[in-house]
Amino acid sequence: RIRTPRFRIWHYPADHLPYERSRAHGHREQLNSCPEMPSSKFPPAANGGNAAEGVARESPEDEVEVDLTTQDVGEEEGAPRAATRGGKVLTEQSINPLVVKCKYGVRGEIFQRAQELVREGCKVIFTSLGNPHQLGQPPLTFLRQVLALCAAPFLMDDPATARAFPPDAVARARRYLKELKGGVGAYQDSRGNLHICKEVCEFIERRDGGSRPKPEDIFLTNGASHGVKTVLQVMIRGEGDGIMVPIPQYPLFSAAIALFGGTLIGYHLSEVSGWALDVDRMQAAFDKARREGITVRAVVVINPGNPTGQCLSVVQLQQLVHFAYANRLVLLADEVYQENVYSTVQFSSCYKVLQNMGAPYVAEQELVSFHSISKGVAGECGLR
Repeated sequence: RIRTPRFRIWHYPADHLPYERSRAHGHREQLNSCPEMPSSKFPPAANGGNAAEGVARESPEDEVEVDLTTQDVGEEEGAPRAATRGGKVLTEQSINPLVVKCKYGVRGEIFQRAQELVREGCKVIFTSLGNPHQLGQPPLTFLRQVLALCAAPFLMDDPATARAFPPDAVARARRYLKELKGGVGAYQDSRGNLHICKEVCEFIERRDGGSRPKPEDIFLTNGASHGVKTVLQVMIRGEGDGIMVPIPQYPLFSAAIALFGGTLIGYHLSEVSGWALDVDRMQAAFDKARREGITVRAVVVINPGNPTGQCLSVVQLQQLVHFAYANRLVLLADEVYQENVYSTVQFSSCYKVLQNMGAPYVAEQELVSFHSISKGVAGECGLR
């Protein structure tokens, strides 16, 4: 349905159609932008016949409305037309089947039932997600002060700011605003602002005791989940590509693999050994997938474990690197809970272990590590 101002609408006789009716899909109405097309060119048929019988009919010059999909010659103006739609366009049967296949358990049936209980007035403690502030963890004052000043830089011109904000927060905000051209409301580099990426490198160097990545190897994303999905989308070319994932796992991985059309290859952790890696099980899962014609492209490790909570030892991480290197796999390390350690084994990053292993692993083994400010002492799930 279109609206056209001051256009003449002509119903051409069948033997004067400007192109074959089959090409017009049966639509006999043609729009002509020339307001002075002579009606005498198409003499009216006797007895006021329709266009197929030789009638040329001119519409009024004011705005008209034409339905090019349903109106046919001979229909009276304003007459009801038969519906052409066969129901809704987007249904569970008509959307991308990969979306239907994708299941994200932490917001599944149990979560939805919990939401219903909240609406009924029940008190529910949600532990299905790492959502610290919702469970009562207060935000860090310094982070919020710097964020407030960056979001409202005019506050720093107010003399009252010096009394309300500590000097280190004001200094940090001024430094960030100097580096963030246009402020926090402006687009930055798609990989993240270079100054912020350098700060991430400094954090990794402090954490790992000397190993420091390059700023161009850092990508800032909207949470680790977005980073995981981006990497998997790049890697998965179809159902013939497989990703090894620990069992138990955080369902982001199984959901994203299904969404991008890949194949999940589960490898079971050893519960009797405190949810440790079992390299023999991993190799068996890899070999089985290869026999089934699957190209295994990456292996995921979640350290500290989610939902199992364990920290992998340096020896286990070295075994993991050996396994990935021997089988030509990209190593994907989910390390978002590295500040939430409840075991006697301390956290060691895959990056640190890989760097300390030296050649050939440092130069040849591909590693993507994920971290987030939504966990740990920051817990900034919503503001990230």
